[in-house]
Amino acid sequence: MLREMGIRVWPVGQESVVQAQLVPADAPAMASASVRATPVNTDELRKAATAALGAAQAPGRAAPASVTETGQRQAGVAAMGWEALRDAVAACTACKLCEMRKQTVFGTGSTEAQWLIVGEAPGEQEDLAGEPFVGKSGQLLDSMLRAIGLTRGDAEPRRQVYIANTVKCRPPGNRNPAPDELAQCEPFLIRQLALLKPRIIVAMGRFAVQSLLRSDEPVGRLRGRVHRYQGVPLIVTYHPAYLLRNPEDKARAWDDLCLAVETAKLAAQAA
Repeated sequence: MLREMGIRVWPVGQESVVQAQLVPADAPAMASASVRATPVNTDELRKAATAALGAAQAPGRAAPASVTETGQRQAGVAAMGWEALRDAVAACTACKLCEMRKQTVFGTGSTEAQWLIVGEAPGEQEDLAGEPFVGKSGQLLDSMLRAIGLTRGDAEPRRQVYIANTVKCRPPGNRNPAPDELAQCEPFLIRQLALLKPRIIVAMGRFAVQSLLRSDEPVGRLRGRVHRYQGVPLIVTYHPAYLLRNPEDKARAWDDLCLAVETAKLAAQAA
């Protein structure tokens, strides 16, 4: 996993979550970065994951509220299956983003996946391809997932992920999505979550994290512990595009993935 993320491997013998069952022997190398990862304390990760899974949502944190324009639209989306939901996203004109998009970016991966990866908004390449996380950031994400035994491609359900964005259309010029744009797309993401029934969510990037958690805190302050979204354990980490610009934070992203692996295992045991 460390080789995948461009991090120097620490000496053999130090405690780490990186074991043979999580790191494929034939995992290809990613771009190099002279960053030494801090050894992961598995006991601390397990305690954090166990505490979060057993605890109720923190007092004072408001549950994600409906931000659709009408209760009728919300009810309609909430009753859709995968095919109808995809069609609804493709035909959506609820905000101005529909005016400049090439196509919508619904999501990709197996609908039987146990992991849900949530990104921010489509960029230019995603708008052209109609798929989230393409280009260099997509390659980095695929390498990160592959290193912990996961894939967006064909595999047994426990190794599959589903990938979606908080916003389904590209904001012009790759600008940040506006609050009303996030609000109009949220029912689609909530329905994807309800249909998928994942055991864990990994939120990548500031806007994905802040939108899902209803928080203004930066990613750096929200990562390192287990949150919840619609009752599902949620792990916060950096967006792959951010990691390409800031390779020194790849070690922290590795810690986040370790916590996600531990949390997913505990969720599977509790199921």
